[in-house]
This record gives sequence, C-alpha cells and structure tokens, in this order.
Amino acid sequence: MRQEYPSKVLVAGASGRTGREILRELNERSVSVRAMTRSADNRESLVAHGADEVVVGDLLNPEDARRAIEGCDAVLFAAGSSLTTGLTRPSRVVDGDGVLNLIEAAVDEGVRTFVLQSSIGVGDSRQGMPFWARLIVLRWAVREKDKAEQALLESGLDYVIIRPGWMNDDPATGDVLVAEGSKTMTGSIPRADVARLMVASLFAPDVVNRTFEVVARTDAKAVASPALVDSSWAQQNSPVETSSEA
Repeated sequence: MRQEYPSKVLVAGASGRTGREILRELNERSVSVRAMTRSADNRESLVAHGADEVVVGDLLNPEDARRAIEGCDAVLFAAGSSLTTGLTRPSRVVDGDGVLNLIEAAVDEGVRTFVLQSSIGVGDSRQGMPFWARLIVLRWAVREKDKAEQALLESGLDYVIIRPGWMNDDPATGDVLVAEGSKTMTGSIPRADVARLMVASLFAPDVVNRTFEVVARTDAKAVASPALVDSSWAQQNSPVETSSEA
C-alpha cells in the first residue's frame, strides 16, 4: 500500500466536463498537474482551469500515451467516448484501447496510482444500469470499460476504480452514497461529486485496490440497506457514506 502522496498527476480527458471538474479539485492540492487533451485549442482554457502544463495527444496512440505520462506518479483517467462514437461502432475507442495504452505506459514509467472513472453497469454492477441502456445505447461502452477495468486489475499498479451512476452537470451535492461490490445500486450523480471522489482517492491509502459504485444520495435507487463503514478518505470536503453488499 502506498505511503507517499503524488507530486505530479496526469489528468487524461482533461478537456471533458468531468476532467475540468477534476482540475478544479486539484487546485486545492499541493500537486503539479499535467492535463492531456486531443486538441491544442484547449490549451489556454485548461491552464485557466488550473493545469500547470498541457500535453496534446491521442490516447489511442501508444507513443502519445507514453509522452503524456512521463514524469508523473499518478493518473486520473476521465476520458470517454460520446454516444455518437458508440453509434458509429468504431473498432477502437478511448474507453478501451485508450485506457490499455495508458496503463501500459504507466507500468513502464513506474507510476504509483491509477484512478479510473468507469461506470455502474460494468462488471458485477451490471444490474445497476437500466436494461435499455445495456442492450442498446451503452452496450459497446460497457464492453470496453470492462476490458479496461480488467487490464487495470491485472497491471500490478495501485488502482482505484470509481463507477458513477448516470452523470449530470448539476452542482456538487456533497452528499453521496458509495458502495463496494454493489450489484444493484443505481441513480445519478453530478460530475463535480465524481471529480471530488477521484481526487480524494489519491490521498487515501485505505482505498487503494478497491472498486466503488457512487450515486447522489437524493437520487439513489435499489441500495440494499447500506452498512456504514469508515469513509474518512472522502470526508475532507463533505460527509460520504459507504455501503457494502454481500
């Protein structure tokens, strides 16, 4: 289990909506932040949001992934494909091969911690995603995210996997439910809350090598009698409840 906090963090998908929330959260931490984006047009706005440096590249290119992660000791992965990407059925997407490229680069670089934004509906949380979404809209994304999760588990890196429910752009609630191994939890959650949890996990040794399902308390559905456990890792900014299901 890691004992040291990260000094330089790579934010993959920094120009996305969740990525920008992560940059805001990292502004409160004493770390150097490198933002990765596919477009040089985003450079100025990413710096304005708190990035100390910006690297332009495509995670589907292994060399770009290696260049992006050089010198970093932690990764926050918030990149993802759009619904349009899914409908075109590409052979390679950032949710899958992009994650795998960055994991491989992280192993070679000696990165300590990799925090991955996944989704409820992946792995043993499959029942938490509405059937229509699994069957039609997000079937491809679940498959790719499952591949990414498995690669991270097998990589040997210290990891934290955050599986949010349906994300929205509402203001942070500061009041979320976090389940570990939940098969049924479902609901929505603001991206700002997801960003807060992802950043907090970098500074919480107790959550290393664990996978969490997260939803806003006010929108939580199908949560089976949460059993409260120690959640101090995420309490710096607001209280968080953690539940576990058999």
